[in-house]
Amino acid sequence: MDTRTPPLTRRPTFIDATRAGGGNPRAEITAGLRAQAPVLSPKYFYDPLGSRLFEAICELPEYYLTRTEAQILDRYGRDIAKAVGAGATLIDLGAGNCEKAERLFDLLRPSQYVAIDISAAFLRYRLECLQDKHTQLEVVGIAMDFTESFQLPEAVRRERRRFFYPGSSLGNFTPEEAQQFLRNVRAAGGNDCSILMGVDLVKDKAALDAAYDDRLGVTAAFNLNILNQVNRLIGSSFDVRDWRHVAYFNAERSRIEMHLEAKRDVTVRLPDGPRTFAAGLRIHTENSYKYTEASLQQLLEAAGFARPTLWFDDRRAFVVLLAPSA
Repeated sequence: MDTRTPPLTRRPTFIDATRAGGGNPRAEITAGLRAQAPVLSPKYFYDPLGSRLFEAICELPEYYLTRTEAQILDRYGRDIAKAVGAGATLIDLGAGNCEKAERLFDLLRPSQYVAIDISAAFLRYRLECLQDKHTQLEVVGIAMDFTESFQLPEAVRRERRRFFYPGSSLGNFTPEEAQQFLRNVRAAGGNDCSILMGVDLVKDKAALDAAYDDRLGVTAAFNLNILNQVNRLIGSSFDVRDWRHVAYFNAERSRIEMHLEAKRDVTVRLPDGPRTFAAGLRIHTENSYKYTEASLQQLLEAAGFARPTLWFDDRRAFVVLLAPSA
């Protein structure tokens, strides 16, 4: 009989910072819904169902962003890895299912992988699966809203922090918010840091519209599901059947806008009393700003980063960039 103690299975370190101060969304959501032009933050898309619906969106033929970004990373992966350098601390912002970062592990060979996402339960599950496949890698998960504050815990190594922000998520911020976000990243990175980021570029309106309003209605389901999440968070009484998905490219502001439009007059219970949404009134749920090469470089420079290295697809529809600290 073998009485030896079996080797311990390595587990990821997990820190739920959503429970520490400022984690109650009730006031923010209620204020947004009470506004004359009601609004919900896109960070509330990502409950477990919303996270899985977004995975499905990334597989749609109309949604070129994920596919194009992956092609750039595959084509220029060795060049990117050489520029990033091996053995760094790889900090994945808005990690989701972690698959984008995982595809880079063999090239980047990070000493530590830090995944940050607002969806605590989904992130914890994904990191358990990831750690089982990468037993030698130190894995840290942090559930937090990095759009509000950016304080990294002591579990994150300070040396050579390399931030990874794929999927053109930068476009969810207004240009002013994007600049502040990048400043926060730069401050958290220390003396030797960089950001590897995918950004969608300005292009034909028809292609942009289709990417956010697919024929199968997956993006519509993703958008509508935010109402289910809001019901859970604040005890409201939204019924998704009362609303329709609306998405289009606003050329004047260089952004995709996503809204939920009331199909009829709807009265919804909110924490501070009912509100009636008139037929046709829209709740603004997301922006996705599209950049030019020049506007990107200006944004990065204003946030404290040096001139980036750029990698494009053949159509120059999307860019992956690496910006070092200035």
